[in-house]
Amino acid sequence: MASIDEIRKTNLEKLELLKKNGMNPFPSSVKRDHDLKFVVENFADLEKKGEISLAGRIMSLRSLGALTFFNLYDGTAKFQALAKKDKMSVADFELFEKTASIGDFVEVQGTLFTTKTGEKTLEAKNWKMLTKSIRPLPEKWHGIQDEEERLRRRYLDILFNEEVRDMILKRSKFFASIREFLSSKGFLEVETPILENVAGGAEARPFVTHHNALDLDVFLRISPELWLKRLMIAGFPKVFEIGRDFRNEGMDAEHLQDYTAMEFYNAYSDYNEGMKLIKEMYKFIAEKTFGTLKFKIKDFDIDLGKKWESYGYVETIEKMTGVNVLKTDLKTIEATLKKLKVEYEKKGFNLTRGIDNLWKYCRRQIAGPGFLINVPVSMEPLAKRMEKNPELVERFQVILAGSENGKGFSELNDPIDQAGRFAEQAKLREAGDEEAQMNDTDFVEALEHGMPPTFGFGLSERLFSFFMNKPARECQIFPLLRPKKQ
Repeated sequence: MASIDEIRKTNLEKLELLKKNGMNPFPSSVKRDHDLKFVVENFADLEKKGEISLAGRIMSLRSLGALTFFNLYDGTAKFQALAKKDKMSVADFELFEKTASIGDFVEVQGTLFTTKTGEKTLEAKNWKMLTKSIRPLPEKWHGIQDEEERLRRRYLDILFNEEVRDMILKRSKFFASIREFLSSKGFLEVETPILENVAGGAEARPFVTHHNALDLDVFLRISPELWLKRLMIAGFPKVFEIGRDFRNEGMDAEHLQDYTAMEFYNAYSDYNEGMKLIKEMYKFIAEKTFGTLKFKIKDFDIDLGKKWESYGYVETIEKMTGVNVLKTDLKTIEATLKKLKVEYEKKGFNLTRGIDNLWKYCRRQIAGPGFLINVPVSMEPLAKRMEKNPELVERFQVILAGSENGKGFSELNDPIDQAGRFAEQAKLREAGDEEAQMNDTDFVEALEHGMPPTFGFGLSERLFSFFMNKPARECQIFPLLRPKKQ
């Protein structure tokens, strides 16, 4: 079996042969009457109309001396073509035989017919090279076996792996369905900055970069939340954004540093109304994207059509760990995590991070679908306090298959309270908690002009990866990888 270097050398020789025979191996113009899917679906009508011109990548070649069968693929369908010596000029046929390889893109002009075996086929009269491939494609039946190579050469994985291709199509439907749902509810789609002076709207470590023109360090946003709330202040009643967020933190099956997220804000609404809207939206997304409300996710069987449960944050943790998070201390938290064999990040560890680790231990055991509610105010700097119990906030998170897949809350619109919570977060940052929120005084100033009662919600592509029951990285089209060692 020839090596890649040997095949590459042969293809470069074929490229030169094309040039010597007056055929440009990389022309800019293409004559194509129809895509291949259209030809497959309308074959009977097209067969009667005479010559047509098609184009695509050669996926297989089978030479039988005076004739060669080859399959074309153009991203819509596959279709067989036939180069026959007595139907083409001798020069054209011989040039095709000598230079065409699997992986090449070609244009073929001819007539349609059906072979004796019933295969719909284009019989070529003329052909033209559109792109001469230099490197060989992986072997059809095995593709790329190494996991890292599959992601590194994703374009080949997509070409040969129908499952990956289907995932990409579903990913597009997933975000399109969100747009369709929110647009039908009167939401306006907007775009807000990705480069920020203050990274806010979530608890995460930001990426830092330098803005040369202004000569200042800026952050890649971790969330568009505070910008979208400014639009609430500006008088837009319903807005949403689908865009990239960046969080410079750990990578695992559920977490990525660079990912697509959606956030929306709905004025004159609260988290109780929001839960009703989210149940409706999740069902809409599932039906539009996957055609079902039932999913197998990890070890859980999930049915979005059944009753959604509610899980009290304080009650659930106390039931599963014995710790009341409203009355505990850091020493108790550390002892409990050790007893439960929960590993956690020691740097910047504090009571808030400890409580969060206890909750993560608990949530892995909850199937859902349901809503986590009644969260302590220390866990959410941007949500409104509950009037009946100011220790808690009006926040919920969607729980699916042991994880959080979406968060919403009644937005804090009291600028005095917001300034105080930002100050507390600033103390945590000074003590070493790099995920604590920054003190955004500009946002507090904006709040002082008045923001209506508002419900806000966000989800990320994690939800899509859960529906697919795959790691988040595999559900990105081109995930970030370390540079390949030379």
